[in-house]
Amino acid sequence: MTKVAPSMLSADFSRLGEEVKRIESAGADWVHLDVMDGMFVPNITIGPLVVDSIRRLTRMPFDVHLMIQKPIRYVERFADAGSDMLTVHVEAEGDVKETLKKIRDLGVKPGITLNPGTPVEKLDPYLDLVDLVLIMTVEAGFGGQSFCDVGLSKISRIREYADSYNPKLEISVDGGINRETGKRCVGAGATVLAAGSSLFKLSDMAKEIALWKSYGPNAKE
Repeated sequence: MTKVAPSMLSADFSRLGEEVKRIESAGADWVHLDVMDGMFVPNITIGPLVVDSIRRLTRMPFDVHLMIQKPIRYVERFADAGSDMLTVHVEAEGDVKETLKKIRDLGVKPGITLNPGTPVEKLDPYLDLVDLVLIMTVEAGFGGQSFCDVGLSKISRIREYADSYNPKLEISVDGGINRETGKRCVGAGATVLAAGSSLFKLSDMAKEIALWKSYGPNAKE
């Protein structure tokens, strides 16, 4: 069954705790948290203190996407704050393999991601080091962008790797996800749908989440 990870970037930050409770009661599987440092991407969002403050509100896994330069500097702080997964960019400065190793050594699941313009082959050296691959279908750093079709072929390629070498690998997709694009992504091999505005704009997102969870690997457009 497909997992759904609402992206808190689209939540009402004036009532963040209530929003966490809202997605949990709606049946969400993970909490997707976008961390932006104003350097790797132009925007600035949250830090470890915010992750820690909402950690006590739910047992849902925290899927934390680090859009930051030299992420190895911060992975311990985000691990201590309660992250269950920490995903770093292949394009970020620093030793990616060392960063992924440190994440695992901290008892957190490591993930790797890339922007739409980066060839999927750039992930190859890291696939045996991670539990999660995040395929970005918009440019990292901004919410509300339109879905980029190039992500579908990347999902399919990672799906082929996972089927051959690591069937438990989670393949997440983030950016412009709605019921139509989500179905296409699951059909290509994704196992997790991270979405912001298309869920948070709904007064009751439970039915939408249930629909997305019903998508199977043979989902069609």
